[in-house]
Amino acid sequence: MSDDLRDLLAKAKGVAAAARILRLDELASPTEHERWGLDAMRGRVVELSARGASATLTTAVELVLEAQRAAEPVAWVTLANATFYPPDVAESGVDLAALVVVRVRDTTSAARSAEQLLRSGAFGLIVLDFGGGGEVEVPLAHLGRLVTLAQTHDAAVVCITKKANDTQSLGSLISLRAEALRLRDGDRGYEVALRVLKDKRRGPGWTRTLKRRGPAGF
Repeated sequence: MSDDLRDLLAKAKGVAAAARILRLDELASPTEHERWGLDAMRGRVVELSARGASATLTTAVELVLEAQRAAEPVAWVTLANATFYPPDVAESGVDLAALVVVRVRDTTSAARSAEQLLRSGAFGLIVLDFGGGGEVEVPLAHLGRLVTLAQTHDAAVVCITKKANDTQSLGSLISLRAEALRLRDGDRGYEVALRVLKDKRRGPGWTRTLKRRGPAGF
């Protein structure tokens, strides 16, 4: 491990980001919080998807904030055509100095990078940003290794995709899939509507709508 990465991980473990996006546990009942959030996703590969007025980035950044508050290092793996924009992420409260960002050329490279990061045992959350559009396929063997590594290291792997809710998930090993849409809520904010399409632990079909405020890019 390089000295730069060691320094970054040390900083990540001590960070306490002051977020402008409302925390999940400020708005959710204990039962809802057990269903959604970093603790509910540990040991799982999760898919966040939407098409149109998507709120997948907002939802993923919210999980990054939750992890940073818990002193859990986070890595964001993104394709060249994805929509990761550091200024908006920083404005949402994320400490960019404590966030590992990896840019790769394709989905297979992204999966391999996530595997390497998980094997280090240093990260509590890995985000795989496939949200740039186009059809995404992750080989089953890679998904299987991601699941095994997530369980071994008690980490969460969250994949962002751009697809309609009637489109198949990335694979049978996806443990939780949710559609995240942004709804208008007057001039001062908006709402994020989360609809769970697949949940191997508690069953699909549950929804939640949360008020949000954040930068225009989200």
